[in-house]
Amino acid sequence: MKKMLRVMMPIAAGALIVSGCNSGGNASSEDYGLSDITFPLEEEVTLKFMTQSSPIAPEDPNDKLILQRMQEETGVKVEWTNYTSDSFVEKRNLAMASGEHPDAIMNAALSDNELLNLAEDGSIIAVEDLIEDYMPNLQAVLEQAPEYKAMMTAPDGHIYSFPWIEELGADKESIHSVDAFPWINQGWLDELGLEVPETTEELKEVLIAFRDNDPAGDGQTIPMSFIINHGGEDLSFLFGSFGLGDNWDHTVVTNDGEVKLTAADEGYKEAMKFFNELYEEDLMDVEAFEQDWNTYLAKGRENRYGLYFTWDKGNITGMNEQYTLMPALEGPDGHKNVARTNGMGFDRAKMVITSANQNLELTAKWIDQLYDPVQSVQNNWGTYGDTEKQNIFEYDEAATMLKHLPLEGTAPVELREETSIGGPLAILDEYYGSVTTKPEDAAWRLDLMKEVMVPDMTADHIYPKVFFPAEDLERLAEVEADLIPYVERKRAEWITNGMVEEEWEEYLAELERLGLSDWLEIKQRGFEQHMEGGA
Repeated sequence: MKKMLRVMMPIAAGALIVSGCNSGGNASSEDYGLSDITFPLEEEVTLKFMTQSSPIAPEDPNDKLILQRMQEETGVKVEWTNYTSDSFVEKRNLAMASGEHPDAIMNAALSDNELLNLAEDGSIIAVEDLIEDYMPNLQAVLEQAPEYKAMMTAPDGHIYSFPWIEELGADKESIHSVDAFPWINQGWLDELGLEVPETTEELKEVLIAFRDNDPAGDGQTIPMSFIINHGGEDLSFLFGSFGLGDNWDHTVVTNDGEVKLTAADEGYKEAMKFFNELYEEDLMDVEAFEQDWNTYLAKGRENRYGLYFTWDKGNITGMNEQYTLMPALEGPDGHKNVARTNGMGFDRAKMVITSANQNLELTAKWIDQLYDPVQSVQNNWGTYGDTEKQNIFEYDEAATMLKHLPLEGTAPVELREETSIGGPLAILDEYYGSVTTKPEDAAWRLDLMKEVMVPDMTADHIYPKVFFPAEDLERLAEVEADLIPYVERKRAEWITNGMVEEEWEEYLAELERLGLSDWLEIKQRGFEQHMEGGA
């Protein structure tokens, strides 16, 4: 699941360089003069790729069984320049600016703006002809799900990158519909004779009971914790009791088709008043405004939280019955809403080919292997038959099907980041039951989404993956560079200091000064073009 990747914070301080670029302009591979290629090759050749991986993964990606098998099956050895996630973007940018280009960049982490800029300056190439000529696996995916081709295609009509696609449920029942699940301590509720709260006022009463009774003992109880402005760990879920709700990019679409900034909604102001009440009552973790993932994780594993937020409780407090998923709460006026995120299992820029690449057919055919259904499943989650590491699958050869094994207490994100390779891939909903089983943790989360979250989702739309023209991307980036930090700074200030009522009109004026109207106009135009099939 995509968001599980997002919660792992960088640990290592520096880059791990396994095979760096040479200083003489020879970062890419020599021209092997190959054509009409079939795998495995008669003689092994080398391609040079740049990538990033988790600090808990092997320093050399070729130590992963998935890539060892690919080398055997293709006859292509990949020489990796691998950086940990904390330094990858900087190192990638330096390499591209210096002209020391690898053949391709995998797990590229490119924004749309960066992608178009690299295309415009000739650093990366258009790949639509390569897809048509050499990539039958990817073509098959796009025939089954043609909407992705539209999302891959830039406003100029070219395709500059290879996507990552992971479907897990659809529409409101998509696994990506809500990032920040609220996990409440059922064990403490039972101990204190309390019920799961159904209103914001009941939540406040429950948190007060946690504070006063100290069920963690020795003053270690934290009634509510979160990581402010941090996706799945933010307290964004609670905004839904007061209006539009909130999500990680503060963007929603009303059922009338109007794009809104959640942080300019009147209900957002009311939520801030409620959060300040909780803060003033010492019901919030005092470290919530500065703690990192590791601190958040450590306190969770010590069972100190009454209520906390994350994608999957298994990663923090374990897959046990101590914590249960809290449903949407009615606000003071009876309003109840679960705001949907704008997430979906799609990243259009997961891999790019640079203009230094002299072996385009070879590279395209290698990348196409990643889109083979059985291969894609392993790239995303991990593999089978590893005698040294825990396996996430067993392989049923007769059914040519990968079947998930029990996690046996292992945090799914850790196993995934240690053994999978990410990169371009495609997992369509129709693969489940034929190519693979659903992951145990994903199936569980999908059931929770349907049972607990979907009934209170009022929005018919999410904001789609619009591929804006360069000039719109530049203006959006310009506005967001100041607007989003301002919104997030005021969010923390108002929770801790109050004053939202007194400062609200001044705040709205500042949003306007920072370009909110331009932002809304561009976002609205993009949404309408998408709905008309023009984006």
